[in-house]
Amino acid sequence: MSISTSVLTELLRFFPDLRPQLYFKSSLIALSHAMEDQVLADTNVPLIVATFQRERYYRQEAHRYRRIAEKTAWVYVLSAPETDFRNDSGVYESVAFDVADALTQEWHLVVLNSQYANCLICRERALSPAEIAASPVENSRRFEGIWTFDRTVSLKAAEILLDRISLYRPELAPKLQQTRDIFLSASPSQKMRDLPPASSSPATNPDPFVQRLVTYLQAGQYKLMKAYRSIAAQEQKERLIHLMTVAIRESLDPEEVLDIAVEQLGRVLSVCRCIIYRCQEDSQTVKILHEYLGSQAPSARGETWPVAQNPLFREVLERRATACASDTLEDPRLANAPKASLEPFIRQYGISSWLCVPVFYNNRLQGMVELHHCGTTREEWTKEEISLVEAIATQVGVALIQAEAYANLEALNEQLESFDRTRSNLVAIVGHELRTPLSTIQVCLESLASEPDMSADLQQVMLHTGLADAERMRKLIQDFLTLSQLESGRVEWNPENLNIQECISLSLSNTFARKSKQELPEIIAPLTSNFPLVRADGEWLVQVLAKLLDNACKFTDVGGRIAIEARVNRDRMLEIAISDNGRGIEPSSLETVFDRFYQEEGALQRTAGGTGLGLAICRQIIKRWGGEIWAVSEGKDKGSKFYFTVPLAEGAIEPQNGATARAPEASSVKPSANRTRQRRTKKRQ
Repeated sequence: MSISTSVLTELLRFFPDLRPQLYFKSSLIALSHAMEDQVLADTNVPLIVATFQRERYYRQEAHRYRRIAEKTAWVYVLSAPETDFRNDSGVYESVAFDVADALTQEWHLVVLNSQYANCLICRERALSPAEIAASPVENSRRFEGIWTFDRTVSLKAAEILLDRISLYRPELAPKLQQTRDIFLSASPSQKMRDLPPASSSPATNPDPFVQRLVTYLQAGQYKLMKAYRSIAAQEQKERLIHLMTVAIRESLDPEEVLDIAVEQLGRVLSVCRCIIYRCQEDSQTVKILHEYLGSQAPSARGETWPVAQNPLFREVLERRATACASDTLEDPRLANAPKASLEPFIRQYGISSWLCVPVFYNNRLQGMVELHHCGTTREEWTKEEISLVEAIATQVGVALIQAEAYANLEALNEQLESFDRTRSNLVAIVGHELRTPLSTIQVCLESLASEPDMSADLQQVMLHTGLADAERMRKLIQDFLTLSQLESGRVEWNPENLNIQECISLSLSNTFARKSKQELPEIIAPLTSNFPLVRADGEWLVQVLAKLLDNACKFTDVGGRIAIEARVNRDRMLEIAISDNGRGIEPSSLETVFDRFYQEEGALQRTAGGTGLGLAICRQIIKRWGGEIWAVSEGKDKGSKFYFTVPLAEGAIEPQNGATARAPEASSVKPSANRTRQRRTKKRQ
């Protein structure tokens, strides 16, 4: 059986003038022991009714109630069963109630005899999460209830409990009725006196002693709670510092470290807002990226923070220490600040109390930790709170420096890896691209020198072969020199207004001069005259176009197709695209194709020749006039498209027929194009 009504509630309904008091568990233990000791020291035969919330609490007191049962037959013990406790009529009456019963949250002890009456009727009070965190020990459990020597109240409490027992154990009805007749009747004193005494010890009134004991215990409990709160606060501080240390060790990402710090600080200190931002001593404004937000406080995330106008920020820089304002409206430093800038800012974010803790490393400002209380309540910042925030700020400073050092180290490692790859590729490419033509030239020259009777036709073949490989070596060395000059900034630039059609034509002539039409894929180019003029160095622009065309021809089969397109983009730059339907590029390599000596198949496993410097040279040239170059491809064997931009000349008129300036009737360009342009291109190279 389960009864949900509290005994304390029923008692207060009969005695509404009673005022429940707050008791700690240790106080109730002391009161219960004092009442039980009084029974053991008394000569009379009393009625004892005791309830225990759990059987485990009863087991701690079982020996006392066996001693009490030796003095009186009127003992009733109630408890919620767990293992051994059950309804029984052994040494005394034990009554088991359901674990869902209201008695599981209550603490009762009633003592009645002819000399005095005493009762303790209490109900446990539920603690809030904050109270549990502040007082984690069991002795801090709190109860509210009545402790009194008033016989009328004690009789009523005994009557309520005996009624409960009759419901739990109906078979005890005769004994319960006898108990009521002896202890609860209109004139029970004579009947109590007729009961045989248990001893000859005189009765004493424990009231003065117990009152003093309770007062002492209550004061001691408050001192303990204060000590526990101090220990809990210290434990929180150490746990938070440990958490920050672990976060620093596990993550070298400064953004992640700052997110952890701001979240934990805000929660531990229960502030309305906690923010951490990076700044320097000459910072005017900062952007808030890391914020913990409590209840009913406007968010500052993503907002611009005017640090230079904040007197607390300036005080931090001057004193190199923490600055705080318990009342932002009354603080003289803030009151003397420019009203037009700071006061609306404080009201907008509802800041009533303000704490600024600097993040220093080697006396260099790395950032700032700010804590805010908002609303109408003003809060004093305690030394413990300031000490905790300063400890975390120190850890944050270490984290930022460590992350910065790690980032620099990563950059250096990447550079070293890049240099190592460059060295390996350089050795492999130079070894292949120089040794192969050099061997051919040597063989040709040796054949010409050792075989004077060689036919004229064969001699001509040998000469042409040697000259072709010599040209190949010259181009390799020229690419090395060109890239070196571009990267060192030793190139002299001569920008001029250019007609893009003429530059495209020159680059095509350069391509056709080296290979016949049968060796090249179909090339479609816009040769119309409706393009605006561009501003660039003509010689270098032609070289970019020529190298991109050579690259497309190298990786496109003879039956393939290459197209050149141009349009004016939104940035008023002429965007030129050279597309092909050849081998294509893996998406993961679209950025690395512009690196020096990059070979998609590896330096020693190439099916196409080349130094891997052409696209790197193009990128350096295009960057010089403020343009961009990038590649697009859907993957292997799906073709590729290279884009680059050239600035328009001042006053250039954009095409009237749309953004794209491509000739729909454009046809293949013949190798017999302007030979003068071919010679001009060769001379420049």
